[in-house]
Amino acid sequence: MNMTRIVVGVDGSEPSMAAARWAAGEAQQTGATVDLVHAFDWDYYGGRFDGGNILREWAEDKASTTLADAAAAVAAVAPGVTVSHEPVLGSAVPVLLEAAADASMIVVGNRGRGGFGSLLLGSVGQRLATHAPVPVVVVRGRPDIGAGAVVVGVDGSPAALDALAAAFRMAASRSARLIAVRAYVPPTPPWGVNVEPVVYDVAERDAELHAELDEQLAPWREKFPDVATETLVAHGSPAGVLVGLSHTARLVVVGTRGHGSVAGALTGSVGLQLVHHADCPVLIVR
Repeated sequence: MNMTRIVVGVDGSEPSMAAARWAAGEAQQTGATVDLVHAFDWDYYGGRFDGGNILREWAEDKASTTLADAAAAVAAVAPGVTVSHEPVLGSAVPVLLEAAADASMIVVGNRGRGGFGSLLLGSVGQRLATHAPVPVVVVRGRPDIGAGAVVVGVDGSPAALDALAAAFRMAASRSARLIAVRAYVPPTPPWGVNVEPVVYDVAERDAELHAELDEQLAPWREKFPDVATETLVAHGSPAGVLVGLSHTARLVVVGTRGHGSVAGALTGSVGLQLVHHADCPVLIVR
């Protein structure tokens, strides 16, 4: 993996331009380069039959214009960042997966133009978030994320601990506060006759989870002493809690999967809910 190369999927839509601008800022902070990738296919409505050459030339010209516009967006944010770009014939998902094989991350917008050259979340974006071999950032939500915190979902699973490590690095590079969140749904009292009540001290469980969070954060607090941290134990579904926090966050970080719904974990489905509903960029770590 090349830890200094960020791959950005662009298709000319405003969400993909937002992804290019976010990647530019990340590259400026980390010393990375930006590789803009636009996948196109000129086989459109039977274009490989009569008149196919004309359509292919049009598609290539459009791809070059799209990439030039994205490169200009990167330069406007981070003039000193090295940018490479090349149109690639093929479908978006396999092209981006191949391009990112030795990259540090893939960055895409939350949706694209749909159909031709699409990066529509729910198709390309969702498949990347699920199958990419490297971390994926889906840039979405409000246009100005300001100086909010980096929020990370933690449940003790290996994937969540990887997310915690990435969140500390992100917070450190941005001089941002970090909020580590453990969300769970307390059991509800049983209904019906002859049913034993649930013996469950919620306050005691909250204290245990706070202690677990402090233990999990301890080595990272030592490694990144300048990062201000906060732990939060919240009642509710992990996705709902993290979406709520995204309204004031600059970035939400999660692992690909956690311990499962019984443990109130951050599963792959939670990550996918975030990339559909969060109000700020989402980093899915793998």
